[in-house]
Amino acid sequence: MTIAFIALGANLGDPSAQLRDALRRIAALPDTQLLAHSSLYASAPVGYADQPDFVNAVCAVETEQPAADLLAALLAIELQQGRERHFKNAPRTLDLDVILYGDQIIDLPQLQVPHPRMHERAFVLLPLLEIAPDAQIPGRGAAAQFIADVIDQELFRLDQ
Repeated sequence: MTIAFIALGANLGDPSAQLRDALRRIAALPDTQLLAHSSLYASAPVGYADQPDFVNAVCAVETEQPAADLLAALLAIELQQGRERHFKNAPRTLDLDVILYGDQIIDLPQLQVPHPRMHERAFVLLPLLEIAPDAQIPGRGAAAQFIADVIDQELFRLDQ
């Protein structure tokens, strides 16, 4: 069994409902148990700015699925919830990213773990640290050490 962390984001339709539905679907994945999930957070879009704000969260799972299989299952959930990929950083009904998979470093065309920009994004770091305050980013160190670098990124907690 491996502990993996998944970042969730959405900004179309009802983003909070999309994330709650995604968490239910993740919890139902075979050979996978949802261990924890963060609060929901609102954040400004990154990259392509002309779109609605996002709702973000992070969850922890324990899984027997290999990382590539877990990613495939997450992509299937995205599709079930209406995800379309029009262009990079486009608005979306749901975005699911494997950000950490145990202490592994994975570099495949379809999957890079740890997520290569997770340490640069408050909307990933703060929810991650909420549920895993001692989280380590393989090859980089403690996730908490990067908070000072993202403190200027606006992030608003939506729930308790």
